[in-house]
Amino acid sequence: MPHIATFQPAINVTPSAVIQVKPGIGDVIWHLPFIRAIAAAAPGGQVTFLAPPSSGARELLVAEPSVAEAIYFEHSGSELRRGINLIRLVDLLKRGDFTQIWILDRTTRPAMAALLAGIPERIGLGFGMQRYLITNAGLDIGHFHDLPIDCLVALMAAMRVPLPTTEPNLPVPTATLAAIGERYKPWPRPWLVLGIGSSHPDKDWADASWAELIGSLRRRGDGTMFLIGGAQHAARARQLIAAGDGGGAPAVDACDLNLIEAVALLRHADLFVGTDSGPMNLAAAAETDAFALFGGTPVQSYSKFIHPIVPDGGPARGGMARIAPAAVLAQITPFLSRLKERR
Repeated sequence: MPHIATFQPAINVTPSAVIQVKPGIGDVIWHLPFIRAIAAAAPGGQVTFLAPPSSGARELLVAEPSVAEAIYFEHSGSELRRGINLIRLVDLLKRGDFTQIWILDRTTRPAMAALLAGIPERIGLGFGMQRYLITNAGLDIGHFHDLPIDCLVALMAAMRVPLPTTEPNLPVPTATLAAIGERYKPWPRPWLVLGIGSSHPDKDWADASWAELIGSLRRRGDGTMFLIGGAQHAARARQLIAAGDGGGAPAVDACDLNLIEAVALLRHADLFVGTDSGPMNLAAAAETDAFALFGGTPVQSYSKFIHPIVPDGGPARGGMARIAPAAVLAQITPFLSRLKERR
């Protein structure tokens, strides 16, 4: 996905801000229900959301009513770079003139930046040194080893902020949804989207496994397959399509779609299969049943639309190599001819 320029001038549109430092697309998705809950309790029902540019938050949240503005900031790098980023974040928060900030992470620097920026109410998890920089009591140390999403559930409860659901249900601009529907209208249904690629090699699936699965699906002759993963995976998509080209169902390289267009395609899709990755989270956010390969990472359970596929014995190091294409095909076969209920 494209890298977007950082440190745009903040616009003082909300008194409340939410900041999260995790860099992934999926991180924006699973944080979204918490952002909504915080916004619902905030004056005006909206917040300003701050995240790293690699998260794609600005594009993903373009139609999200609870977010007045998405602002990018840099967080990682060398010790020198991190110091510079901290100074810039302090300036960014000062220009926002926020009266409240929620720090949805256990790291210290965003809390330090909020304190130096003079934000009077600073709400965070409160683990480690962060406890001395926030204004709420923080979570009990018993939550220290909880998964990040469980920590945030506990934080909402501690702050008495209602959390109706952890389903993201990401909205897509009507024009984008219509344009993608029209673009792919000629292709036969059902539509199966395959999310190739991953943010880390341990989460990826071998080309040979993908090619075997794609070949098996195409020989069934049902519907259309769309391969997504961003421009960086376009060449791989073309190679996988060519390797599995034995006739039957068509396969389409859709890696040229931008983030919100990919969500629109997933809204139209009937089924998703992919790795534990951004596209998998986007599928869940589009309320499309997502069969996700969790070979070496903990199973994500925040959405009822995520259906985990794990190796025998559960996720472990090298586990992706132990997930066989035949096993994936067996799990998804009952769903392959179904058309998604349109909402």
